[in-house]
Amino acid sequence: MPPNTTATSGDKPGKSGRKKGRKARLIVLVLVLAIIGGIAYGAYWSISTVRASFPQTKGSITLEGLTGPVDVKRDGYGIPQIYADSDEDLFMAQGYVQAQDRFYEMDVRRHMTSGRLSEMFGKSQVDNDEFLRTLGWDRVAKEEYDSKLDADTKKYLQAYAKGVNAYLKGKDGADISLEYAALGFTNDYKPTEWTPVDSVSWLKAMAWDLRGNMQDEIDRALMTSRLGPAQIAELYPQYPYDRNQAIVQDGQYDELTKTFEQTDGQSDSGDSSTDGTGTSSDSSSSSSGSTEGSALQSQLSGLYNVLDDLPTAVGVNGNGIGSNSWVVAGGNTITGKPLLANDPHLSASLPSVWYQMGLHCRAVSSKCQYDVSGYTFAGMPGVIIGHNQTISWGMTNSGVDVTDLYLEKLSGDDGYQYNNKVKPFVTREETIKVAGGESKKIVVRQTEDGMPLLSDRDDELIDVGKKATVDDVDASAPDRGDGYGVALKWTALEPGTSMDAVFAIDKAKDWDSFRKAAEKFDVPSQNLVYADTSNHIGYQLPGKIPTRAKGVDGSIPAPGWDSKYKWKGDIDFDELPYEYDPARGYIVTANQAVVDKDKYPYTLTTDWGYGARSQRITDLIKGKIKGGGKISTDDMRQMQLDDDSEIAKLLVPVLKKINLDEPDVREAQKLLENWDFTQDADSAAAAYFNAVWRNILKLAFGNKLPKELRVEDQCLWVDPVNTTGPVDDTEKVRECGQRDADQAQPDGGDRWFEVVRNLMTKTDSDWWTTPESGTRPGADHDRDKLFARAMIDARWELTAKLGKDIDTWSWGRLHRLFLKNQTLGTSGPGFLQYILNRGPWKLGGGEATVNATGWNAAGGYGVVWVPSMRMVVNLDDLDKSKWINLTGASGHAFSAHYTDQTDKWANGELLDWSFSKKAVDDSTSDTLVLKP
Repeated sequence: MPPNTTATSGDKPGKSGRKKGRKARLIVLVLVLAIIGGIAYGAYWSISTVRASFPQTKGSITLEGLTGPVDVKRDGYGIPQIYADSDEDLFMAQGYVQAQDRFYEMDVRRHMTSGRLSEMFGKSQVDNDEFLRTLGWDRVAKEEYDSKLDADTKKYLQAYAKGVNAYLKGKDGADISLEYAALGFTNDYKPTEWTPVDSVSWLKAMAWDLRGNMQDEIDRALMTSRLGPAQIAELYPQYPYDRNQAIVQDGQYDELTKTFEQTDGQSDSGDSSTDGTGTSSDSSSSSSGSTEGSALQSQLSGLYNVLDDLPTAVGVNGNGIGSNSWVVAGGNTITGKPLLANDPHLSASLPSVWYQMGLHCRAVSSKCQYDVSGYTFAGMPGVIIGHNQTISWGMTNSGVDVTDLYLEKLSGDDGYQYNNKVKPFVTREETIKVAGGESKKIVVRQTEDGMPLLSDRDDELIDVGKKATVDDVDASAPDRGDGYGVALKWTALEPGTSMDAVFAIDKAKDWDSFRKAAEKFDVPSQNLVYADTSNHIGYQLPGKIPTRAKGVDGSIPAPGWDSKYKWKGDIDFDELPYEYDPARGYIVTANQAVVDKDKYPYTLTTDWGYGARSQRITDLIKGKIKGGGKISTDDMRQMQLDDDSEIAKLLVPVLKKINLDEPDVREAQKLLENWDFTQDADSAAAAYFNAVWRNILKLAFGNKLPKELRVEDQCLWVDPVNTTGPVDDTEKVRECGQRDADQAQPDGGDRWFEVVRNLMTKTDSDWWTTPESGTRPGADHDRDKLFARAMIDARWELTAKLGKDIDTWSWGRLHRLFLKNQTLGTSGPGFLQYILNRGPWKLGGGEATVNATGWNAAGGYGVVWVPSMRMVVNLDDLDKSKWINLTGASGHAFSAHYTDQTDKWANGELLDWSFSKKAVDDSTSDTLVLKP
């Protein structure tokens, strides 16, 4: 799953003895390199070995446990459509078929969610397992399964597990996947049976990567070592409600607001002291006073290092998570019925995180209730995003704040302070089994209300906590004693009912039943868009969303020793925002603000996306409608591919006017003269502009951020932190960045668009300052001089990367996608990486564009996250719907369906999406009959 980066390796300052390169890398098979030579590979990886694990897709197979025959029909892309006569048979067959295509992926996922990666991959994963055991996803999932999920859901999960295990029965690892054959050289790992809890646990991993603003919470605290409150506020500007529309404009919240106003604003969160994002307009009045000291700053630096090392589930460790989804009512479409589009933006993985399939009851009845098709995850029954006979739905990440970090005052080894009393930790012992090594025991500590102490998982955090002094926090803090720790409050650490919601949505028939199903979708909170064949559209925000005390907004870590910072409850589902058939005739969700700041009493988050994508989609829809046109399925597809750059529209007019002395730089500047701001893969202008943008960010902001946020091993001479007077150059200290290139700041997303937009008229801002470097000029409170320096630096950066001749430049040469197998393709031996990985693809699009092929401006131009799938659902004729996946149906490296959709995906094409029995039959290439 890790994206391509160019960061070099080496020891991070302050992380003595810690091995780098673990982030998003599930294994390091060092032993393979020692054991296997190229000749041995050539002998071992025979055609028969590679093909041994390919699924049977024709003929018949007998499965014990089925009550009737099941047909599995695959089209030319290997996408399965399953037909059965009972719910249990349907989901048992789904488990069998997904295991045929993707069991290795499923197995890795369940080891990740349960903190058992070391059992597969050895000691390199012990640290990750320790942290994941501390979170306890599988423990929560088991509690959900035992006490929260309804009887039908359990029955379906059991049937699914039965199907997976029917596939595994009698098979060795090499019979399942060539990755197991490779693992066999280093350990004797054998896959074990699948359980229902394995499926439920995956929802926790998904929720972790979609958890909201925890990363911003950490970053804001880390910035305090170098920046003051006013500077930090400039880097987290208010959401531009006047320019970028919120999702809900004429929805349920209007009535709620009237009620709220009548009760004199007695809400449990937010007050008049917060600005449009919920961030305090007076930094000194927020809860930062008790948490912004060096103790917390150091604690969070260590915590970030732990988080940064974790493998990702679906996103880039919480960064860059976005998505587009929108729905247009029938009055504005060619068909006269709604059209719905969705493209979630997630890490690029091989195989894709999504699995396409259809689940069909031959006759829908009380015995067999499902006729649904769409995208799901390998390892989970049901369909996550898609449509059934009458409704369709899409999802984007809402970004609501469902996590808070707490600085806990420790008291001895077994207690912590709370309201001037010492409370005992709840503890449990965990044993981590290690392939090829000795097991390791750890003790997990959590508060009485279930918050795990994350700082226990890092020796550096423990040492820093012990050294922290009371001066680091305000006078209300308890004495230092045994130091401080960092604990996590997160809605997903409480058992919930999201698995119930999946099945309920799959069989919903109308808006009311859809909303009733959505009420069960507690984590992760997602924006749900809706359309139906009866010509209705809608939006619902679901989720378990906490309420906080007045004046506490969750934007920064809070003191755990004071009860006033404790969560007060959850927002009732009936009070969550929704819209149904708005008069404007469309709904757009792309991670922007859900509601206007003045029309909703609860603080949902302080860290929305800033609306660059959502407003562009809105403008494209409005432009088509105002021109008297009607929107078609292909119009929706074209909108998904829009690569217009909002930040270019703001900056290019200024950049074109800057006087430059060097002829070579002026030559590059001329590329911008007739550029239309689109970022096609073959555009030289897009390549140069994005290089200029990257260098503006580096010069103005990146070089002024603390080392914990900068790219690892990029070193600067900076002023000492604890200095009150002017600093001579001889007193400066050398600081090297500590973050992986795809996680560093400034990342160049639409928050940075807004930062720069707000500073454009402040031409003498402190931010527009950068020193001279060699022969390259500096800037002293001078925007245009800093821009000139960025244009010079960009010219010579691209000369080094692409050559001096600008006629050979193109954005796609810089902006490339590499697809890497999620485990062995990242850290296995070279030969194995060669056969498992694919790419590169030269892509258009970019950061915060609708075609969001994201890149991190701090680290480079390589593609970090992508539209992981695209779909357009036609509610007039479901067989005219379209879809595409990032890779293919299969997880087998030499299967024809490993990456057979990727070229079309990269070209912006969509595949036909058959749904009716006739359409599926017409598109079927292979049929497998599963017999009882």
